[in-house]
Amino acid sequence: MLDALSLLPEYSSDRFDSRYRVVIAASQRAKYLMQGAKPLGSSKFTKETTIALEEVLGGHLEYRVGKEARQAMKEAKRGREGEIEKMVLAEAADDAREIKKELSVYVDDSIKAEAEPESEES
Repeated sequence: MLDALSLLPEYSSDRFDSRYRVVIAASQRAKYLMQGAKPLGSSKFTKETTIALEEVLGGHLEYRVGKEARQAMKEAKRGREGEIEKMVLAEAADDAREIKKELSVYVDDSIKAEAEPESEES
């Protein structure tokens, strides 16, 4: 069986344990590129998937396997959850300020001057 990766000039069999690892690494990198990440260098390609494959095969990316990969995924998930929590709290504070502003139209919380002296009638 002919290995398609061996046809690529940038491919070295000691860097990747299987062609599936190359595909997974490139697909994750392409996902990040589509979400707005900047390419690691200049590329002659324009599609994110091709840029990602070029970066992976060129050795510009580092990837982890096994326990290290699972640990890195957990840390990334915790970081995303923390960012989401901060965003939710900020939105809640903004919502509370907006509600208070809208209610201030209907309720006057200002301290009223002491009662005006009533005019005396003779």
